[in-house]
Amino acid sequence: MPQRSWTLLGSHDVADHRIFRLRYDRYRFEPSGQQRDFVVLETPSWVNVVPVTDDGQVVLIRQYRHGIRAVTLEIPGGMIDAGEAPEAAAARELREETGYTARRLRLLGRVLPNPAIQDNYCYLYAAEGCRQLDEPKPDSFECIEVAPYPLADVPALVQSGEISHSMVIAALAMMGLVRGY
Repeated sequence: MPQRSWTLLGSHDVADHRIFRLRYDRYRFEPSGQQRDFVVLETPSWVNVVPVTDDGQVVLIRQYRHGIRAVTLEIPGGMIDAGEAPEAAAARELREETGYTARRLRLLGRVLPNPAIQDNYCYLYAAEGCRQLDEPKPDSFECIEVAPYPLADVPALVQSGEISHSMVIAALAMMGLVRGY
């Protein structure tokens, strides 16, 4: 069993950056006995929401992503607040980022974004029967453009690379909107 090869020797916090904490875990690898520090990002779990209207539109958003220094096309989502249920976070993020509400939220699944270095989950939801009730109310450091597309366009948006965020593609795939190409 691979886990039996690793013995956790200790852990210490390195830095706190509001949306994540950086931690070093020290392990001994058997049978060699060598020791090494591994970086872990402690972060709240997230939600991603695939909003679909009754007339067959998927409500996408465009926003700037600092990691790649570019605007991406994605679905609404964000961090789950402390003590908040994932479904409540999905409804909140949908409303904040798009102004839409859903008649029904359906859990598609839960995935590990990057278990090599992160300790969180991403909960993926389908939001069905969406309609816009309000203007978006993004966080003060978010600049979001709401961009509805026909559901039928989703596979081409992924194939072309216009949608390239892995968690977005995972949610779309769980809805059966993306297949191998």
